[in-house]
Amino acid sequence: FENLQFTAAYKERGALNRLLALSEEERKRGVIAMSAGNHAQGLAYHARRLGIPATIVMPRFTPLIKVQQTESHDAELALARADGLVFVHPFDDPLVVAGQGTVALEMFEDVPEIDTLVVPIGGGGLISGCAVAASQVAPRCDIVGVQAELYPSMKATLLGEPV
Repeated sequence: FENLQFTAAYKERGALNRLLALSEEERKRGVIAMSAGNHAQGLAYHARRLGIPATIVMPRFTPLIKVQQTESHDAELALARADGLVFVHPFDDPLVVAGQGTVALEMFEDVPEIDTLVVPIGGGGLISGCAVAASQVAPRCDIVGVQAELYPSMKATLLGEPV
């Protein structure tokens, strides 16, 4: 249950995996990410745990509760900053994708005979990580991506429509 993660979302898996891959010099410089929610909170939480300075770029109209939850993990919120920080993308990073793919690894560990994974699609990091994991441990498993009917951004992207 991803709701049992500290930030109640799978996003912290990818953030932690990316942070653990930083060199000592990169850890000292710190990280920067863009997010209005779960990626920001997961990155801020694990950066604090690991002693890595974190700066989070949030949209101006981010809900106050999300801002407060992210700040509670000692992350600096900013509009922009270029101090040599390591950018941690919320989904378009191989190490973030690998961390998010641990969701599927745990599912196959619990139920090895899974033949279909139904995975929500936002930016694509979770489904990519799950597909890579499944290709290694259950190559015959089907991967089905789903998203809310009101926000079909992946469908629009595949059809060449504006998102």
